[in-house]
Amino acid sequence: PERPTLGNTDYAFEMAISNIRYGEGVTREIGMDLQNLGARRVCLMTDKNLSKLPPVNAVLNSLAKYGINFQMYDNVRVEPTDQSFLDAIQFAKKGEFDAYVAVGGGSVMDTCKAANLYAASPSSEFLDYVNAPIGKGKPVTVPLKPLIAVPTTSGTGSETTGVAIFDFKELKVKTGIASRAIKPTLGIIDPLHTLSMPERIVANCGFDVLCHALESYTALPYNERSPCPSNPINRPAYQGSNPVSDVWALHALRIVAKYLKRAIRNPEDREARANMHLASAFAGIGFGNAGVHLCHGMSYPISGLVKTYKPKDYNVDHSLVPHGLSVVLTSPAVFAFTAQIHPERHLEAAEILGADIRTARIKDAGLILADTLRKFLFDLNVDDGLAAIGYSKADIPALVKGTLPQERVTKLSPRPQTEEDLSALFEASMKLY
Repeated sequence: PERPTLGNTDYAFEMAISNIRYGEGVTREIGMDLQNLGARRVCLMTDKNLSKLPPVNAVLNSLAKYGINFQMYDNVRVEPTDQSFLDAIQFAKKGEFDAYVAVGGGSVMDTCKAANLYAASPSSEFLDYVNAPIGKGKPVTVPLKPLIAVPTTSGTGSETTGVAIFDFKELKVKTGIASRAIKPTLGIIDPLHTLSMPERIVANCGFDVLCHALESYTALPYNERSPCPSNPINRPAYQGSNPVSDVWALHALRIVAKYLKRAIRNPEDREARANMHLASAFAGIGFGNAGVHLCHGMSYPISGLVKTYKPKDYNVDHSLVPHGLSVVLTSPAVFAFTAQIHPERHLEAAEILGADIRTARIKDAGLILADTLRKFLFDLNVDDGLAAIGYSKADIPALVKGTLPQERVTKLSPRPQTEEDLSALFEASMKLY
């Protein structure tokens, strides 16, 4: 179905990314950065697992060497909730910090962004900045403190984006805060940190990069998104695909195709792990401005409604579906569904991921990309669909219900979808192979 022309679509797009610095061992510079910022009271955020590992140690060494006064918060929850965000916000408000350092994966970086935001805006209610329709989605007009993000996984690209995601417990749904104002001041991309990642974490984080690239490249074009904002402060961070994001998304996809399997299969393959670390930031630059669509929109209830699933290699005390896994399990179904809108983009993605498209028909683009993704996942022994992580047909209505509030991303799907379409996509994702 063609989209109705509303005559009120956007005409511009905007590129917003954090400054990033890449290099082996570059973490040792962080103490100097904080000195250069004139930081007197620094909040260092991480999680319990990481607090004993080399990346946090490298940061602590640099802070000590340059005499930086800091307090450490290591209570970040892996896959954060509204409550875990509020605990970190409480800590930040009490500490009256003038700079933040986040060392960890997306969970830590996102929690730190939220803490920085609400500490800078102490009179705001929590829901003020949370994405509509769950929260009020107010624009951020307060100045935030500098935040330096040090990613220890190669997945979320959170070091470059103005997005922070959490589980809203009461509704059992994931949502978040999206604003250019919360993006980190600086992302420190140190490939040495990837050496402490276990195999399944490398895999699941890599799947997040894969979907960031595929979704932002196939998203609704920015000039078809409506409404056109009446003021630039209202232009969403997730704007739809655009010529600048496309460059980053395609390049990230090429790196994933070349290095992800190597990075998973051989923890000693430093070249592969270093390249995936960079790919994560590249994809972040792409999706942080273009946005993601259905794989992410559908992943939030898949994570939020988890029953008893506990993934291998994750040291957590609660059941969880790792974000990258929840995203990738629907990808074959999703791209088979969206391909009728921009089939040539779907075919190009399939080719980058290794499909031979010389004799392909354009109308088969979706099936070809879906098959390519299935083969990719099968080769990496990914759980066989949603059924393998504890879901059944009976859960589909709840999964659909949890996808509906994700309008910030589902509206960026190039092909509009009904509740029936979503049901069919979840059903098609129950088994992959």
